[in-house]
Amino acid sequence: MNLANLLHRAAKVWGERPALSVGRAVRLTYAEMGSRVPRLAGGLMAAGGLQRGDRVALLLKNGPEYWELMFALWHAGLAAVPVNAKLHAREVAWITENAGAKLVIASASLAADLAPLLAEQKDAPRLVEAESADFARLYDAAPLPLADDIDADALAWLFYTSGTTGRPKGAMLTHRNLWVATMNYFADVDRVGPQDCIIHCAPISHGSGLYGLPHVARGANQVIPDSGGFDPAETLELIAHWPGCSFFFAPTMVHRLVHAPQIATADTSNLKTIVYGGGPMYVADLQHALHVLGPKLAQIYGQGEAPMTITGMDKQMHVDDGHPRYLARLGSAGVARTDVEVRVVDADDNPLPAGEIGEIVCRGPIVMAGYWRNPEATAQALRGGWLHTGDVGSFDEDGWLTLKDRSKDMIISGGSNIYPREIEEVLLQHPDVAEVSVVGRPHADWGEEVIAFVVGRAGVGLNAAALDALCLDHIARFKRPKQYRFVDALPKNNYGKVLKTELRALLQAEG
Repeated sequence: MNLANLLHRAAKVWGERPALSVGRAVRLTYAEMGSRVPRLAGGLMAAGGLQRGDRVALLLKNGPEYWELMFALWHAGLAAVPVNAKLHAREVAWITENAGAKLVIASASLAADLAPLLAEQKDAPRLVEAESADFARLYDAAPLPLADDIDADALAWLFYTSGTTGRPKGAMLTHRNLWVATMNYFADVDRVGPQDCIIHCAPISHGSGLYGLPHVARGANQVIPDSGGFDPAETLELIAHWPGCSFFFAPTMVHRLVHAPQIATADTSNLKTIVYGGGPMYVADLQHALHVLGPKLAQIYGQGEAPMTITGMDKQMHVDDGHPRYLARLGSAGVARTDVEVRVVDADDNPLPAGEIGEIVCRGPIVMAGYWRNPEATAQALRGGWLHTGDVGSFDEDGWLTLKDRSKDMIISGGSNIYPREIEEVLLQHPDVAEVSVVGRPHADWGEEVIAFVVGRAGVGLNAAALDALCLDHIARFKRPKQYRFVDALPKNNYGKVLKTELRALLQAEG
């Protein structure tokens, strides 16, 4: 069950196909990558004095070495701890210490700030710069035999949550979890062939990395932009160059791409699939993206605790506009994925019927083994054998799940539950609204009141009266915002999610 077999099979079957590319240039074929990874595995084991099961942290910007390292770690029976390269050095140091990492591989530009913090730790891990001569020498080691007896439930990827409401937790993803996620991609998201590619504009340490696995499994090319990240103009140029392009995007990235000035004249015929997830995609934005790009969008709803997989909506579902509830379905999170059971439950974990709102829970072989060194959080999240997502939603009679909000984001005003997403969907219907985020502000009489932070499109003016009239035309009066705050931008984390915690903190600081 060792995930490294994905690479070694691809090296045998599609050895001459491109495996890793940067910009428009092929760096390695699958045969070359398959030859290098066992040597790198041997070098890592020797350099870190490692034993099977040890954790190795990767603090790297997107680059081809990321994939060689991931597969080398699995080849050796080690566990990867991919860390968001945009975190503060102190946050990274906390993760490496919590994970008990024995070795840290870091980009040179990130290693300098991290080194003194690692040195302070009781069991300081060895730090190796990815661009250094020390790193290059790791490939000089004798090839290490594949750890082909690795247990399916052995830790493969320690996936740290974003930690926007406190210290991040390490979701333990096993080889089994990631095999299942890979196969589920083929069952529910998209087909992949060796003629295709995935372009990693989003961080490999997060969703884009998880989506790389099914592409390796089918001998497809992994392309890293020259910039290492997301630039709409660069992305469109890469689409024009590489056939069969797929991406994992946050909804904000889809929005930026379809509104880029270059999109009007871009050749997007090579675009195969954009899988989006990780935040709300509003119906108006989705309709515009479908109009611009065509039937090339697929949605996933999942968490790091159930990677890539809880519910989804494939490309065909996105364009089934003959269905009487088409728009409601576009606003949903799709249907339960093939290998997952999904329920909506009440406060006592009793299943709720269609139409009733409660917490979304799921179970299946995709669900994490638990949180690293956190039995209390594990017991709470996995109680009763179900992953409790903390998300609130409801099913319709046909099994389509509509997300309302995170439970912590729900607003309770005058004893009534108000779901910010419902209000955000309405406000985004205004042609001059670019982005919006709705949060609750404490109120002495009502408990909370609704506040909308609104970003207008460049060069236009917005006024509260027009937005208020729009809300009164579409939702109940008690749900409409009591105040509209016009801002230049919304605070977001490194994955493009709006940080409602910061908006609420701003309101609380104002009194």
